[in-house]
Amino acid sequence: MQNREFENNIKTESDEEAFVIEGRNAVLEAFRSGKTIDKLYVLDGCRDGIVNSIVREAKKQDTVINYLSKEKLNQMSQAGKHQGVIAHAAAYKYAEIEDMFALAESRGEDPFFFILDEIEDPHNLGAIIRTANLCGAHGVIIPKRRAVGITATVVKASAGAINYTPVAKVTNISKTIEELKDRGMWFACADMDGELMYKCNLTGSLGLVIGNEGSGVSRLVKEKCDYVVSVPMKGDIDSLNASVAAGVLAYEVVRQRMNK
Repeated sequence: MQNREFENNIKTESDEEAFVIEGRNAVLEAFRSGKTIDKLYVLDGCRDGIVNSIVREAKKQDTVINYLSKEKLNQMSQAGKHQGVIAHAAAYKYAEIEDMFALAESRGEDPFFFILDEIEDPHNLGAIIRTANLCGAHGVIIPKRRAVGITATVVKASAGAINYTPVAKVTNISKTIEELKDRGMWFACADMDGELMYKCNLTGSLGLVIGNEGSGVSRLVKEKCDYVVSVPMKGDIDSLNASVAAGVLAYEVVRQRMNK
């Protein structure tokens, strides 16, 4: 998908520790070799043959494409030789959702997935992956857009859990939930206005949906969920950090499964 975003709104902070590839030939070969490219940045207005080839390859992989000015590309460039093209490659080879089902089947367990709706902080993502591993979840699903991918910071924050926990990237979280419902899964969405987690049945095949650090779970995604669940809070502030909320809810899932 092509994005002509206002340059001041393009978030590159969490991309700083992604694997950066610069230069036309290097980027084209990265695509053709099958390397996972999270984002592609292209000089706006450039229509050279090799750049067109890069854009075609990016579209085949459904890579996010941003068209930027030369000044912005120069600011982003690490080598100073971007030739109008910069790619941010994934620091991790993403899994498929089928890998998660296979892991659950191999353990003889009902599938238990984390679904993350636009988590932006790499430390939160890494912590959630770590929690997912420790609580026995079979995988984590993240969106391709408007969210952090697997960067070096995420890998570090996961404390090694990324090596054991499948993480899949999908184009549309709402559609993915619908598809997983067809396979017998139920979905619980974390929201402070929801039913107390102790009163909800969180056993069986379950997807635990955690939302953005600021805005929470989006309306469209929330509407797809079967339950809206909350964590009891007695303090003076009204919300938990996303990764902490994920951990608390995950271990209520664990508790209910153990008592089943």
